Amino acid sequence: MVHVERVVVLALDGVYPFELGIPARIFNAADGRYEVLTCSVDGRPVRTNADFTIGVEHGPEILRTADTVVIAPVDSARVSGELPDAVRAALEFVRPDARIVSICTGAFVLAAAGMLDDRRATTHWALADRFRRLFPRVDLDPDVLFVEDGRILTSAGAASGVDVCLHIVRADHGGELANWVARCCVVPPFRDGGQAQYIAQPVPEQGAASTAATRVWALERLDEPLTLAELAAHARMSLRTFARRFHDEVGLSPGRWLIQQRVARARHLLESSDLSVDQIAGRVGFATGASLRQHLHATIGVSPQVYRRTFRTAAAR
Repeated sequence: MVHVERVVVLALDGVYPFELGIPARIFNAADGRYEVLTCSVDGRPVRTNADFTIGVEHGPEILRTADTVVIAPVDSARVSGELPDAVRAALEFVRPDARIVSICTGAFVLAAAGMLDDRRATTHWALADRFRRLFPRVDLDPDVLFVEDGRILTSAGAASGVDVCLHIVRADHGGELANWVARCCVVPPFRDGGQAQYIAQPVPEQGAASTAATRVWALERLDEPLTLAELAAHARMSLRTFARRFHDEVGLSPGRWLIQQRVARARHLLESSDLSVDQIAGRVGFATGASLRQHLHATIGVSPQVYRRTFRTAAAR
């Protein structure tokens, strides 16, 4: 019998409606593996940061039944270093063994409750200075999409909530289900947690050439030893212009982006095929299996064998 994970989302006054809906949208697409419920600190309707109020079906007591608790973000004007008594009381219902997830400013709630002390965490990059002033004991990394530190996951702004929820599905049930969920929700199936939050210029200046077509071209040739010169030539730009425009659009250097794409492709092959590590390395453009092992370990901290065993086991659950 398939275990159904209960996810309880805590909605606080001033909640962002978009982010509040992310857990239900992602987890409810996961083939019945999750049940998503929403609660408030008192079981009453919650005022959003928009011009409407949301009714919820549950009070805080439902948190004691949660396998995973998600703290939805609130308007940044409401965050502080202190927790209202009602919020603190609600968090006391959370089981010690529950997985806890925050989206965006939800990290302020966890930090104010002391849950992030001496842990690595993230939040929206624009709030990093305020967060550090309020919570100096937290090891804040504002340059990533999400951070997993034991049973606590913190994610950055808005759409990074999608990334962290997909990451959970992938960790719980394997890449194939996570990819299916992403396809159902029409979102990218995988963005590494270490990817940069802030892209300085996501849209090219009017009239400027984009590197998008070259990125597509490169993804079709990951098994080849692509050089910066080849990428720039395909884009019909000088090396300097290409490197600058690529970073403006993607938030990464071309070399770092290529490594990220190769690791992502290798992860998929480890999950979905019986190819050896050396064979996978060749298919994704790493010179040797040792190179793949090095880059995979640098990205997610495990070897190819451990990764394959973990996600094959997850997929079988």
